Amino acid sequence: MDRRALGKTGITIAPVMFGGNVFGWTVDRERSFELLDAFMEAGFNSIDTANVYARWVDGSEGGESESIIGAWMKARGNREDVILATKVGHDMGKRGRGLSKAHIIREVEASLKRLQTDYIDLYQAHRDDPNTPFEDVLETFDQLIKAGKIRAIGASNYDAPRLRQALEVAQKRNFPRYMTLQPHYNLYDRSKFEGELQSLCRDENIGVIPYFPLASGFLTGKYRSESDFSKSLRGGGMGKYLNERGLKILHALDTVASAYGTTPAAVALSWIMRQPSIVAPIASATEISQLKDFSVATRLDLGDYASAILEEASKE
Repeated sequence: MDRRALGKTGITIAPVMFGGNVFGWTVDRERSFELLDAFMEAGFNSIDTANVYARWVDGSEGGESESIIGAWMKARGNREDVILATKVGHDMGKRGRGLSKAHIIREVEASLKRLQTDYIDLYQAHRDDPNTPFEDVLETFDQLIKAGKIRAIGASNYDAPRLRQALEVAQKRNFPRYMTLQPHYNLYDRSKFEGELQSLCRDENIGVIPYFPLASGFLTGKYRSESDFSKSLRGGGMGKYLNERGLKILHALDTVASAYGTTPAAVALSWIMRQPSIVAPIASATEISQLKDFSVATRLDLGDYASAILEEASKE
């Protein structure tokens, strides 16, 4: 499978990252191992997680996803074959939040322990922390890179002005720069990324790895009426998509999928992985069968007509 450069990190990855938010939530340890095995066997090589996954589950403290991934890598002995991305900065309850030096140092050590590794390939600021100066954040990341605990850094959920400011500080102070951006982006949710933020990433050669590329499952066509909301734990959040525009997008996906003999999910993934500055969407799966859409999407060559149908339907 083709590999794409992850910005200027020197790291290359296949065109889909596995979203580890489901591990310890909708997927137990045994099924997680099966999914990761199948994902790697299909030719993919990168996994995204975070220290906060899956803190929202009753009885969980966060770190459950990292622990599962760490146990899997140890069992398979494949750490060198995996490009591993995790994040810091989200609310961890009593453990704190944000991007202060003390919090980052504490959390990176906890992540390394759970992941059972001595380095993280891509360490990301999960969200912007306006209370901590970029000089302090980037200096902390610089220390971790020099210590060999992380290879590169990225940002998640940053807007264009703040990302630009971070890049300027990095250049001025000779600190490591954010090499990647993880925005919320898909056929339905386009406006927050397209435009100034996308142009900045393209101009600065920042590798974009968007999350929710299937709009939490809506773009698979699984949820077409309120009666479908009970199909999964995520179903309750589908109401925001189930409107005239959302249904128009689903119709366009159905049309293109039928023409290409594939699924709406494969079409939606193929569309996003071919947008400017996109390296790899971060997609989750709870069933082995869903991984087929990942592979199909990497090979699907959407023509001008199909792309035009999707563009017209998804205009905001």
